[in-house]
Amino acid sequence: MFFQKDSSLRNTIFLRMIVTFLLIMLPILIFAVYLYQWIVQTASADIRSSASAQTEFYLRDMENEIERMKLMQYSLLEDEDLNKLALTWETLPTIDRTENLNSLMKRLFIVQNSSTYIKDVRVHIMTIGRTISSVGGVREIEGKRFREIRSVFGDRRSQVIEWQGGLYLSAMKQRGVKGAEPILTVEIELDIQELRAALGQFNTYPGSGTLLLSDRASFALSSVTGDLAHADPSQYSPKIRSVASGERLRIAGAPYYIVQSGSQELGLSIYRMIPEGIIKTPLSKFYTWAWVFAVAALAIIIAFALSTYKFIHKPMLTLVKSFRRMEHGDLDIHIKHESRDEFRYLYSRFNQMVSNLQSLIDQVYKQTIMAQRAELKQLQSQINPHFLYNSFFILNTMAKTGDTERIEQLTTMLGEYFQFVTRNASDLVSMEQEIHHARMYTEIQAMRFSRRIGVRFDPLSEELKRVSVPRLIVQPIVENAFKHSLEKKAAEGLIIVRFAQEGAEIRVIVEDNGDRLTDETLAQLNESLNVCQEQAETTGLVNIHRRLRITFGEESGLLAERSALGGLRVTILLRAGGEHTGVQDDDR
Repeated sequence: MFFQKDSSLRNTIFLRMIVTFLLIMLPILIFAVYLYQWIVQTASADIRSSASAQTEFYLRDMENEIERMKLMQYSLLEDEDLNKLALTWETLPTIDRTENLNSLMKRLFIVQNSSTYIKDVRVHIMTIGRTISSVGGVREIEGKRFREIRSVFGDRRSQVIEWQGGLYLSAMKQRGVKGAEPILTVEIELDIQELRAALGQFNTYPGSGTLLLSDRASFALSSVTGDLAHADPSQYSPKIRSVASGERLRIAGAPYYIVQSGSQELGLSIYRMIPEGIIKTPLSKFYTWAWVFAVAALAIIIAFALSTYKFIHKPMLTLVKSFRRMEHGDLDIHIKHESRDEFRYLYSRFNQMVSNLQSLIDQVYKQTIMAQRAELKQLQSQINPHFLYNSFFILNTMAKTGDTERIEQLTTMLGEYFQFVTRNASDLVSMEQEIHHARMYTEIQAMRFSRRIGVRFDPLSEELKRVSVPRLIVQPIVENAFKHSLEKKAAEGLIIVRFAQEGAEIRVIVEDNGDRLTDETLAQLNESLNVCQEQAETTGLVNIHRRLRITFGEESGLLAERSALGGLRVTILLRAGGEHTGVQDDDR
């Protein structure tokens, strides 16, 4: 019933914010609509008419330029040197051929430089099999170009020929035989880059663009800015053709006004795309109204910010601060809230959660600590009698031989060994102490195995020395290698202990070169580590695995696999890292 009362619509923060915002925004919105209509009516007509006049003037100028090029092209057809080359090539001496070719090249170069829109001038002379270019010089006739451009020439609707994405002007000198190929053709290639640069002069507004389209829809040339640069002209050019001049069209998700002018003589049309925002840009009076809008917008922001802070941010901040206190272990938290809204329900549930969490943490934490200590005590109590017997046997042998110096050394090491194993003062020790204990164990075993088994410890970094770890996690693994892998090895037994750190992940790797590990044994070991049931026997490697997971979390523990040396490789994985403080020194 508590939730039903507090969650009614009239008490929600959402409804309060919506009503408050609408009451503030309503007069501003009414005024904005009026101002919008005034801006569009006063600005759009002038901008569209100016744009249309510019494109019309450019097209008329372009028509005149193309007409001038055509006249120069037809005058080339009657060029004396060109006709001599085409008709009397075989009879001309070499010197005359060269002079005529040079004279023709100069003429072509003059025609090319007569207009910035001309990229190249070519003459294709079929009778001599040569193409003469103002850019490329004399070369073998370009048969494909000669025939394909000439085939397009038959279309009388346009003076401009479209071929393979380019624009050309072509004129030909016919033979006297009907249907035969022409003697020669004069071709002028228009410079697409110069045309695009000319189109760019129309992009006087930010984000605008200009599109040159042929009436046959086989050629498109664009010069665009802003968001239009990321759009493909082939995607929106068909839509532009269907829109009348002055109408709106959405291109690349944004609205544009389209201004169109066309030339029937050239068979080309220019479409200018002007962003709607440009037309909406206020003119003279808008600057005054802009200040009014700025003040109104500021008032809206302040009012909305205050209401948001009061109804949402402040209560939410209280909840966030309470969660942060709880994260730092402070569970003595109780949040009060007088308003009957959603936060009242959240605060009440939060208070209840904190109360339940206090009791659960006390219970679970105490149980976990007790279980961890019990498992450590169990491992400490598991002193290997076989190891103890072997140590006494070594002492007996040394006593018989009178080796008193080594007897003193062995008894000292045994004392330190059993002092570390049986000490109950602390559950955690530093990594340095744990590795020292493992080294002590290997030195004792070295007296037994003599030169049959060697042990190599990599250096322990200063940072890893201070890491806290549970007691007895390395030495039992080394003991396992002695007992199960290398005890019966006749010679050249090897145990390697390595250390690695990557970020917060620490690895201690113990591997041997034993030859007694079978795939079945390795599979059984991995199964016991993976299952790790609470009721399972907690000895050996499983005991270490469980204590690591209790201390560092579920992602830590032991990994068992076959070593590259041939024996077993056990990796102690500490993903969360150890504590660097509060470690009791066992030497004290």
